[in-house]
Amino acid sequence: MEVEEQPPQEADGEPVLTSGASGSVPRVLSGEPQNLSDVDAFNLLLEMKLKRRREQPNLPRTVTQLVAEDGSRVYVVGTAHFSDDSKRDVVKTIREVQPDVVVVELCQYRVSMLKMDERTLLREAREVSLEKLQQAVRQNGLMSGLMQMLLLKVSAHITEQLGMAPGGEFREAFKEASKVPFCKFHLGDRPIPVTFKRAIAALSFWQKVKLAWGLCFLSDPISKDDVERCKQKDLLEQMMAEMIGEFPDLHRTIVAERDVYLTHALRQAARRLELPRASEAEPRKCVPSVVVGVVGMGHVPGIEKNWSTDLNIQEIMTIPPPSISGRVSRLALKAAFFGLLGYGLYWMGRRTVSLVLSLPATQYCLQRASEARPRQ
Repeated sequence: MEVEEQPPQEADGEPVLTSGASGSVPRVLSGEPQNLSDVDAFNLLLEMKLKRRREQPNLPRTVTQLVAEDGSRVYVVGTAHFSDDSKRDVVKTIREVQPDVVVVELCQYRVSMLKMDERTLLREAREVSLEKLQQAVRQNGLMSGLMQMLLLKVSAHITEQLGMAPGGEFREAFKEASKVPFCKFHLGDRPIPVTFKRAIAALSFWQKVKLAWGLCFLSDPISKDDVERCKQKDLLEQMMAEMIGEFPDLHRTIVAERDVYLTHALRQAARRLELPRASEAEPRKCVPSVVVGVVGMGHVPGIEKNWSTDLNIQEIMTIPPPSISGRVSRLALKAAFFGLLGYGLYWMGRRTVSLVLSLPATQYCLQRASEARPRQ
């Protein structure tokens, strides 16, 4: 299995149905030694995969099926990011359809969650430290870094309430994809820095203050039943939607634009696959691919809506220049930060000096120095 950020390129040639491909695949008779070429080995594994692939798969109700123009099939699993049921839905779907590509709602900046164990992720999600804040600011800029940390606080709040690390469905997808022959693994989400920078640019100074205030004082209790009831709209995104509902531009950048990007990633993954040839003289054969997409339930309606439309990816990848209010807010934040830092150092310095001067040893030394000084 491969982890790829770029979707596979479209192969040339006429497509053939996967369900009919197994009849032309050479078979190996048991008990007889065989020297298999690379092509024969590929075809044998492909035959085994097609046998396991269900023609009429028994899919969970959270799965939406989409069909590309060339006949490729895409099974989009709508998940709640903190749900055990969602993890089971992902495993069942991948085992039933034996996909050629699995696409998940992650980007390269969040790929580490695929390789961490549950305990480490749980600890990381709960610990929102100054070091993480500094890293986010260095990576995304001041305002975008602060926004990222506030959103991490929302995720950490849910983690603390449920005792469950986020992204379990993506880790299950990664593990199951590794068990499927010739299955590739794609990161299908827009890079986080682009999303945050576009989100920040869409807000006025006071909107940024108001949003930050709402995120800072998030404390409502959440139960596992709440998560499962939110299956039709992912819990994390629902909480965000409630807080950003009065900011249509912010909803557009965080949700609607990512719907477009995820749709583009799924369509690129659902390209025809070229079968290997025994020689250059053999004609090329291509088969429609089978793709499983694992995304938050809140993105499924947008993906369905955008599936058959023309998509402008360049537009949603462009970072607009900072506005005047953005420059002013950054200067104000920097001035406030350095002002507080300076005041803190001054206050600590005064307290330290007072403490040192109050020590008996210091008093004794000062008294001796005063006595030793020659009198006029």
